[in-house]
Amino acid sequence: MSATTRITVTLPTDQVAELKKLTDNVSGYVAEAVARQIRHQLLAEDLRRHQDAHGAFTEKELAEAHARIRGSYGPANRTDTA
Repeated sequence: MSATTRITVTLPTDQVAELKKLTDNVSGYVAEAVARQIRHQLLAEDLRRHQDAHGAFTEKELAEAHARIRGSYGPANRTDTA
């Protein structure tokens, strides 16, 4: 288990009520949500840096990325020979 730090977070009452319906481990749920958001922001920064260095993604590159995310991209779907 990684080290933890106890903090206080203020949330709207209705969100807390819904959160407690979803889980009995509020801390774990919030920690996972924060981790997901951090990954999302780091990926966005990486994508911006890549585009700054190499130009905007082409429609083909975007389509391939979406296919990989959806799991429908494989060797049979590849159009390049590299």
